[in-house]
Amino acid sequence: MTLSRRQVRELLDELGLAPSRALGQNFVADPNTVRRIARLAGVGPGDRVVEVGPGLGSLTLALVETGAEVTAVELDRHLLPVLQRVVAPHGVRIVHGDALTLDWDELLGDGSADRPWTLVANLPYNVATPLVLRLLEQVPAITSMLVMVQREVAERLAAAPGDPAYGIPSVKVAYRADAEVVGRVPPTVFVPRPRVESALVRLRRLPAPRVATDPDRLFRLVEAAFGQRRKMLRRSLAGLVDAAAFERAGVSPQARPEQLDLAAWDRLARAVWQGGGS
Repeated sequence: MTLSRRQVRELLDELGLAPSRALGQNFVADPNTVRRIARLAGVGPGDRVVEVGPGLGSLTLALVETGAEVTAVELDRHLLPVLQRVVAPHGVRIVHGDALTLDWDELLGDGSADRPWTLVANLPYNVATPLVLRLLEQVPAITSMLVMVQREVAERLAAAPGDPAYGIPSVKVAYRADAEVVGRVPPTVFVPRPRVESALVRLRRLPAPRVATDPDRLFRLVEAAFGQRRKMLRRSLAGLVDAAAFERAGVSPQARPEQLDLAAWDRLARAVWQGGGS
């Protein structure tokens, strides 16, 4: 029921459409790939799935095949007629909107514990990180995600301390979720073929944040340190963290930000603000 490469090209030609570079559109045109994504998402009959950026509907159809209830959010108004034709007959709810500014509470409803939402998406690299972080922070109804993103973005989202890709997004994801890269996707399955490799990241929301520190305070330190990631913490955090706070936290002022795991950032934040910092 999914779209082959020939069908993708025929749809584009028939409707006079071309993938938008501005929107970072690369349409998946391989049935095996979209079925693999649907399988890795772990959804089935009765599950509620929201897909961001359905494009021509190839992945959408693979999600429908699982028996899940699918809501598709598409920004490009030129693709809405295609989606109405390709996926609406299969019961897919189509929503025209920008996932970065959407009222997610209105779209998803209560997101009750017995029927949470799973997000599945093929995301352009320029919106992937802000969207994932926003959903983790603001949309608890979405309890799991499977996103296809540029490989470097995937590595940043799932990186552990000491990894070259470890940075601000890694810490922010770890605060609210478990994340892992679960597969690679070659450029050959897309129309048009991108110049970068893609990867699949699975995120599972934690029942509660991994540490209790206020995230605004915690991430204030994280962002300041990684903003000068080549410097030792005593220099990048000068004015925010004094020597006594480093000692209370058990964190070396000579360390660099990529060496600290979330627990160490938590200790440092608590040492600063419990010690009277502002």
